[in-house]
Amino acid sequence: MTQSRQEQYYTLIDELLRCPNGQEPDLLSSNNELIDSKFIESLVQVSTMMAHENNPDGAKFLIHIARQLAKELGLYPEIKNDK
Repeated sequence: MTQSRQEQYYTLIDELLRCPNGQEPDLLSSNNELIDSKFIESLVQVSTMMAHENNPDGAKFLIHIARQLAKELGLYPEIKNDK
């Protein structure tokens, strides 16, 4: 039996938190099949949990990853300053 998709998301999030600084893009690229809107939702859920457990650095890191991935998937609006 295979892992559920949600478990795969959590495993990838754990790997992101543990991987050496700068290797996150490689890790995400090698797990490209998991990168979707539900993964981004999972990142936000885990970051919220981390913030409540007094781990602001981990929470900020995951929010940063979620924002970048959402931009890449076209899910995060780009705000243009027309001055």
